[in-house]
Amino acid sequence: MNPHSIIIVSLHTPKEKLWGELLSINPAGITIRGIDLNSFDHFVNQINGPDQERTGLPTLFFPMNRVERIALDESSGSIPSLSEVFARKVGRPNIYLKNYAR
Repeated sequence: MNPHSIIIVSLHTPKEKLWGELLSINPAGITIRGIDLNSFDHFVNQINGPDQERTGLPTLFFPMNRVERIALDESSGSIPSLSEVFARKVGRPNIYLKNYAR
């Protein structure tokens, strides 16, 4: 995993899945700018709404003892990645996600 990759992080205690941009990863933990997967559709709707300039992603740190798995956000056969879904719904290239991660 390289910084600025779009990833999906699975956490435990409590169980959570997050989607976002990897900022850093080290033995202490992982830092991302992202959202809970349960909020994905709401986030996209906010971007497409009238208050899009107020929409942003929080910077989050999780200690490594909570990290269960980190996966690149990649398409699988005919199933698009979340980045591709984001780009299609927002109508902008995948890299546009990073503009909302600041």
